[in-house]
Amino acid sequence: MSSLHIEGGHSLEGRISPQGAKNEALEVIAASLLTSEPVTLENVPEILDIKNLIRLLELIGVKVNRISKGKYTFQAENIDLAFVESEEFLKSCSRLRGSVLLLGPLLSRFGKATMSKPGGDKIGRRRLDTHFFGFRKLGASLVYEERQGVFRVSSNGLRGNSMLLDEASITGTANIIMAAVLAEGVTKIYNAACEPYIQQLCKMLNAMGAKITGISSNLLTIEGVKALHGTTHTIQSDMIEVGSFIGMAALAGKGITIENTKYEDLGIIPYSFERLGIKIEHTDNEIYIPEQPNYEIETFIDGGFLTIADAPWPGLTPDLLSVLIVVATQAKGSVLFHQKMFESRLFFVDNLIDMGAQILLCDPHRAVVIGHDRQFPLHGRRMTSPDIRAGIALLLAALTAEGNSVIDNVEQIDRGYESIESRLNALGAKIKRVSS
Repeated sequence: MSSLHIEGGHSLEGRISPQGAKNEALEVIAASLLTSEPVTLENVPEILDIKNLIRLLELIGVKVNRISKGKYTFQAENIDLAFVESEEFLKSCSRLRGSVLLLGPLLSRFGKATMSKPGGDKIGRRRLDTHFFGFRKLGASLVYEERQGVFRVSSNGLRGNSMLLDEASITGTANIIMAAVLAEGVTKIYNAACEPYIQQLCKMLNAMGAKITGISSNLLTIEGVKALHGTTHTIQSDMIEVGSFIGMAALAGKGITIENTKYEDLGIIPYSFERLGIKIEHTDNEIYIPEQPNYEIETFIDGGFLTIADAPWPGLTPDLLSVLIVVATQAKGSVLFHQKMFESRLFFVDNLIDMGAQILLCDPHRAVVIGHDRQFPLHGRRMTSPDIRAGIALLLAALTAEGNSVIDNVEQIDRGYESIESRLNALGAKIKRVSS
């Protein structure tokens, strides 16, 4: 186990580049199972979750070649289907949430897949019903062995079908897409997730020979093909990391430029920070956050209390609510945050309250933040990172706090952010990693 020791109160200044998108990387790496030909991926983030998924693919027989930093070739020519049934494989899956994305490709290409309940963040229930609903609509059968917590899906040949998803699940949509691309006939997915990660996955699959239309909408049409071939694909910059850096610049920045960002692909993210009073300047490929001694939360047009809530794309991603909450603690004004998707994700605010933030946790889904307007700085303390996004939010809080902070269980942050302390130290932060 490792900890980050943060000396708060230092101003940050300079330029920083976001890594490749974690969520897209998990999907497109899994999609390499759909062909026996090489698939080359560029801008792969070398973070813990990605490394664990790559290791899992190697265990089942995928040839992985690391060409250079962030550039990999995957070739799923000889898959060990017996190992996919093994206890070692199931244990590995249980430690990685992204392992669920192997179900669709394995079912599509080999007619069967086995999976234990996947691990990941402890942020509340993350059901898989949407995944299996889609597989069943394509003609697959499902057996759940409750005692072992193992799912088994199989098919004698998937067939296209029309389906209306009960929720716009990102991983559920991705899994169903990967199952449908090799199915016989046409599949229509209504209420499909349309996040940039899904758009990128569809574009890569089309480059491999799939026939997917409706990309970027919530109605996808997939005409099944006999086989897919290899391709080269570049993963886009991680919009969650871009948002995290916007929050960092607002809290502790003395002028920070975020490089390699396609502003138009960020959707509502910049506007959500602007509603908290953050000034954002941008070109097509860069964002500049000037030093902001003070910023004020806006109200609704009628003077009503501002509410910020997460929603499926093009709404605000839930992955940034924790960062926005920390930013709001230093603003002037008050705001209600409504986290609709996960019932445990707001519990990290207890750490912020202990640091001196004025936050009222109304229930597991809603929190009111009363901004300090920087009149009462947060103070450092020892904390434990409960998940990736709460972990980065606590790190941002520690950067702006008076005194020293320690964040334990930093491996949670490592799952989503590559070499975070060295990248922030290059801007002027004082962060030290300590192994125990």
